[in-house]
Order: sequence, then C-alpha cells, then structure tokens
Amino acid sequence: MTRPPDPLTGPLAGARALVAGAVAIPSLSGEEAGVAAYLRAWMAARGFEAHVDGAGNAVGERGWGPLTVMLLGHIDTVPGDIPVRVEEDTLHGRGSVDAKGSLCAFVAAVAALPEEALAGARFVCVGATEEEAPSSRGARHVLGRYRPDLVLIGEPSGWTGLTLGYKGRLVVRVRVRKANFHTAGEGTSAADDLAEGWFRVRAWAAGEGGEGVFDTVQATLQDLWTRTDGLAQLAGGTFGLRLPPRLSPEAAEEAVRGVLADLPDPAGVEVTCTGHERAVRHPRDNALTRALRVAIRAQGGTPVFKVKTGTSDMNVVAREWPVPTVAYGPGDSALDHTPHEHLDLREYDRAVAVLTQALTRLAAGGASPTAAPAAP
Repeated sequence: MTRPPDPLTGPLAGARALVAGAVAIPSLSGEEAGVAAYLRAWMAARGFEAHVDGAGNAVGERGWGPLTVMLLGHIDTVPGDIPVRVEEDTLHGRGSVDAKGSLCAFVAAVAALPEEALAGARFVCVGATEEEAPSSRGARHVLGRYRPDLVLIGEPSGWTGLTLGYKGRLVVRVRVRKANFHTAGEGTSAADDLAEGWFRVRAWAAGEGGEGVFDTVQATLQDLWTRTDGLAQLAGGTFGLRLPPRLSPEAAEEAVRGVLADLPDPAGVEVTCTGHERAVRHPRDNALTRALRVAIRAQGGTPVFKVKTGTSDMNVVAREWPVPTVAYGPGDSALDHTPHEHLDLREYDRAVAVLTQALTRLAAGGASPTAAPAAP
C-alpha cells in the first residue's frame, strides 16, 4: 500500500493523514479495492464497526442513538495521474477534491464525535464505488439497506457552501451507417448525417429555454468518430444532456428521438440512451441545514446555498430517501477532473470542524428531521 505523503502538520494532523493516504491510493471507477481496504482499516482502528460490502463500498458505523445520519461520499476517481504531494498546506492529487476530501472529512468528523453524540445518533459513513461511472454502483447498493433520517452527500461545495440540488442527466449515443459512395457524387455522408443530428439536438436544447443555467438544458458533444471499410461508412457520437428539474430524462429521450427520426437515411441511424438521472432540489430550511449553518458561522464563515449543473449520488438516492439532504465538502469544484486538482488542507480542517459541531448538535436533541420530499 502506498504510504501517505509527508509532511502533515497542524491541529488535525490525523485527519490530514487520512485524506493524504486515501488520495495516494489510485482508485479509478471499478478499481477501488485498495482505498476501500485502507478506509476500512482506518475506521476499525478508531472504534467504527467497519467492513467492505458487496459493492466494494467502505462502510463504517458509530453510535447507537435513535437518529440515523447517512454520510455518503465516493472513493472512485476519473483517470489522470497527478503526482501526490503535500506542499505547505496543499494536497495535490487525483481525487483530493472530487471527492476523497469530502468523504475523509465525514469519516474524520465522525471519529471525533464525543460520547454524548454517539448516544444520540447512529452515524453511517459510506465510501461509495463507481460514482464517476453511469452505474453509481455503490450508492445503489446501499439504498435498500438503510433508512436514514438525514443524508449528507460528500461533494466539494467549499467549506461554507451547502449544495441543495443537481441537474439531471441523459447520455445519447448516435451511430449512423450508410453505403459507401464517391465524394464527387450527390448525397450526404454518414458524418454529414451525424453532424445534422447533433445540430438538431443542440437546437432543441436551446429552444427549451429557462431562467438561469439550472433551469436550462445543456447539450455537450462528448465524442465523435468516423470510419469506413470501403463498402460502408460509419459515424458515431455521444451527446451529453444536463436536464433541469422540470424535464425528466424519459421526456428528454422522447424529444431527442423525435428530432433524430427523420435524418436523411433513418434506417441506418441507431440511437441509444443511457445514464438516466432525474434532477433534484432539496428545501433550504430543515434540521440538517440549520445545524450546518450554525457550525459554519461558529467557524467564522457565512453559509452559502448552491445548486450545481452536474450530477452526484444525490440524484441516485433522492427518491428512495426523501429526507433532509445536503451535499457538503471542502474544495473548489472547478478543479474536478482537471490536471490541477488540489485541496487546501486548511479548508479541509475547517470542514471537519464544521461537520463535528453540526453532527454533535443534531445528535444532542432538538433536531426534528421531518421528511421533506425532494423535487422530482
């Protein structure tokens, strides 16, 4: 196992060593076994009931009170080799922000909870697998196994940020096949037809309108390819759609199939849709958001509510767990998936302190986690 980088200094050195060690272990989607074992061992050594479950999730539980708090983060990353190192108070490495920093902040905070908090609540930390893949395997695996009263999703929001919602998603793959012909002849190529399909999908998305980026349809051309064997032409592409709460992925799929139905040679057009995720937006005022706002202010910050244009495991769990839910974690989400991904460890320290105080407050009583259904 890779040793965590040094030096690690400061009042929360143990929490910092946890995140540095996790980031130092590569964990592409589907290859999370090493970091899951590391987290299980760390939690078990600090009083958690810890195990790796059937989906490869690292799971740790502390506390025995009547309130169940789910802290769900993910431990997989996208590709990209960023040398793991600590320079002054900055941890560089793939996954430092998205989203091992958030998951480790959860685990470190639960490890630091006083006895009275453990008597008031049961805290379940899940380091989930395959969040960066369309499968969301880890989150789906725990859905039917827990019935939490409150849910924290581990995603970078900045230590003062509280993320209430994420847009939905649809991934459209289009493949066009046509008989080969001389380019001096009349007609359209497979690449022409594919391009026409993309222009139509983009125009449909632009026509959906909406107030602000969270309420619009965003269309992105994710990849393109063409090839021929001398007898047939093939062209393919992937269109990524980010959907507002008012538009379900099923409705978006119907619309997209409609605009692609009359391409020049429809018999040779194949459309496949995957990655269906509904948008979600949770209420601002509940026991969970109040506890976090109080804790952020106690650390000298000003709470900020956010919604995001990407997706997360919040989209996956919202319908099955219709309870107060917030995504929270240290780091700048603009660094997600970039070659410059890094985490300010001073911000990480503040996030751990905020979580420790907020969870203690929730467990101490006065928290009435009345279920508040998420937006469809």
